[in-house]
Amino acid sequence: MRQLHISGYALLLLAVSALGQQPLRAQDPIKVDPKHYKVVFENDSVRVLRITYGAHEKSIMHNHPNAVAVFLTDFSGRFTLPDGKTVDNAGKAGQAIWSPAGKHLPENLGDNAFELILVELKPHKAKTK
Repeated sequence: MRQLHISGYALLLLAVSALGQQPLRAQDPIKVDPKHYKVVFENDSVRVLRITYGAHEKSIMHNHPNAVAVFLTDFSGRFTLPDGKTVDNAGKAGQAIWSPAGKHLPENLGDNAFELILVELKPHKAKTK
């Protein structure tokens, strides 16, 4: 089994999660930024997004539920949090990290495109009899 690589980006996501969990669809990136976010798979347990930013592209403020991010390319990014603070981070293709629920505005600081897969976890629904 391959180990997950935890980077400074994980610390950013932990800070974002401290802001509280919001409903999945409240500021859904698929709805507010379809240029960068595409659903590639969805069922009752997960939603899988393919996220692509061109060089120096920026999104808008949105949120994600708990998720696992797998970076397909190297990245250099800035994340603006709801309080206006920013966190810069960089990483390598192949990194996989836990991403706690939270709200942010991402920006690609790099001169190349940035791409990742984000597996968003859906809350478990209680079974009814």
